[in-house]
Amino acid sequence: MSRILIVDDSPTETFRFKEILTKHGHEVLEATNGADGVTLAQAELPDLILMDVVMPGVNGFQATRQISRNETTKHIPIIIVSTKDQATDRVWGKRQGARDYLTKPVAEDNLMSVIEQHMHVG
Repeated sequence: MSRILIVDDSPTETFRFKEILTKHGHEVLEATNGADGVTLAQAELPDLILMDVVMPGVNGFQATRQISRNETTKHIPIIIVSTKDQATDRVWGKRQGARDYLTKPVAEDNLMSVIEQHMHVG
């Protein structure tokens, strides 16, 4: 059983992701903003993080950068899941340390295959 941290300020999105992940046997941790996401990542060391971009305060790009550049958490794969679907957003997300970038709304099978892919790498 893997532990996946969802960092998203939308209760609707968080609920949907949690529903999908628990159905597939994953344990879910939740943070409603980037700052809490960074704190939770360091405290809990989840197996993977699903990161929204547009959030109040610390945004997803900033949180991704903090997590991927911290010695304690840099091994954790981060998948950005955002409504922003510009090529520049994807490039920027990867530059911050994200392993992948999905655009909302994400189909369940697509989400699960990307998660599986990154769980077994490294």
